Amino acid sequence: IAPVIKANDEQISVSLGTVFILNSIALFLFPVLGHYLGLNDQQFGTWCAIAIHDTSSVVGAASKFSEKALQVATTIKLERALWIIPITLATAYFQHSTGKVKIPYFIFYFIIAIVISTYLPNYLSVLKNNIEGYTLFQWAYIFGKKGLVVTLFLIGSGLSLDTIRKVGWRPILQGVLLWIL
Repeated sequence: IAPVIKANDEQISVSLGTVFILNSIALFLFPVLGHYLGLNDQQFGTWCAIAIHDTSSVVGAASKFSEKALQVATTIKLERALWIIPITLATAYFQHSTGKVKIPYFIFYFIIAIVISTYLPNYLSVLKNNIEGYTLFQWAYIFGKKGLVVTLFLIGSGLSLDTIRKVGWRPILQGVLLWIL
């Protein structure tokens, strides 16, 4: 939405810095709180998907809780991500923006993954791999989970004290209060 509302670099930096700080906290705090509050897998997965902004952070927090919570959180978060398209288009329309609307490519990959996992699992189960008897679909799932761990590491390594200094405390405080709400 940033190009549509013509956000400047400082505004984008503040937003990203706040989001990444809160995501980093959520990775460690949410699983502990979820267990403390006695949430079940469905509740925890839903809470992660709604309260954590970044998809890889949702996956990281939910995977620490349980496999079922991971499935719920990933599904809801990616459904939420699909709303990027209509929200961006509506914002452009109501702002009478001439800014360029960019649609993230991962949404199309997500839709392709849904179609494959829904309609091809029986076919893929026939295509056995000789290594430990996993199907092609199971190997793709394992590879995807490992890839998300690497993604989380790379996102975390991009968060620095310099980024935090640029963000300042007021926008972070506002972000934290909104996050808590």
